[in-house]
Amino acid sequence: MSQLHVVFRVGETEYAVPASEVVMMESWGGATPVPGAPRYVAGLVQVRGEVVPVVDMRVRFGLPPAEASLDTRVLVICDDQRKVGLKVDQAREVVRIDEERLREPPEEIARASARFVRSIAQTDDRLLMVIDGPRVIGAEEKLDG
Repeated sequence: MSQLHVVFRVGETEYAVPASEVVMMESWGGATPVPGAPRYVAGLVQVRGEVVPVVDMRVRFGLPPAEASLDTRVLVICDDQRKVGLKVDQAREVVRIDEERLREPPEEIARASARFVRSIAQTDDRLLMVIDGPRVIGAEEKLDG
């Protein structure tokens, strides 16, 4: 069995998130800062009439912040209780990944990535790190919004 995934780039690395978790994808137009929010929270945006907190994936993954470009996107993902945007450097592709191509990340990678990486997808010509959406958006922490 296979599942569709949205591929996105943060820095030089490609990641994927199951398309079933992605509610929408929008161009980045800036965010309203939230005083006292964790450093990785870029702020709040209004997307189709809803106020959504946005996680800056560069900061969340320990990379230096970068200027937004025309390719910068917000992937709005939904866990069981809320919607959160992921600010990514680029997102343009949807791929089908067969379950047998998904592997557990090596323990060193899982530990180093704060367990943000759920699995590694081996495709014909590249490796994609499938993220754990709830962990990345801080499900264990309360985001304002």
